[in-house]
Amino acid sequence: MNEGYNEVLRSIGSSDPTPGGGSVAALSLAHAHSLAMMVARLTEGKEKWADGHEVARSVISESQVGLAEAMRLAEIDAEAFDSVMSAYRLPRVTDQQKAHRQKSIRDATIGAAEAPLATASCAMELLSNLKGLCVSCNANALTDLASSSELCLSAVKIAAMNVRINLDFIEGDDVERLASQIDDVVHKSTAYSEAITLKVNERLGW
Repeated sequence: MNEGYNEVLRSIGSSDPTPGGGSVAALSLAHAHSLAMMVARLTEGKEKWADGHEVARSVISESQVGLAEAMRLAEIDAEAFDSVMSAYRLPRVTDQQKAHRQKSIRDATIGAAEAPLATASCAMELLSNLKGLCVSCNANALTDLASSSELCLSAVKIAAMNVRINLDFIEGDDVERLASQIDDVVHKSTAYSEAITLKVNERLGW
């Protein structure tokens, strides 16, 4: 691993609260996309797995975009948390300042919930693609595909926790909407992951 990779890990392990769990969820998704592309390329390049060429090409195309988006979401998540901290540091002496601070905190907190929700939603999309790829991909790369699936599901679960912890501090119709959305993403992602595991185990004879 190069120094840049190690620097990211040192940044996560520092006492600075960002990058935190939400960013790590997005980085997990980035790794999942990378593994998905590897499996797809190992499939597309082998005539033996011709039945999987079409879906493999689709996965490569979508995961190239998805990888870049995951890296962007890792940064957005850290920025969203920093915005919440900045809002809490606003002055609160006058009534006008207090009102502005309260609104700023709420707006920033919504943003801090929306960022990991976006990560979870993107991970769900990749799981859907993996569900198609696992049927006809290169059998020698099935455990790599399964690893990508597990990373996706971890990204969803980590992101979901970050959505919910932010929503715990605010109320409103938008809060209920976001809570419903993350619940739906977790439910669908879990179903996709279970289907992938079943198919991988079936093809491997486990």
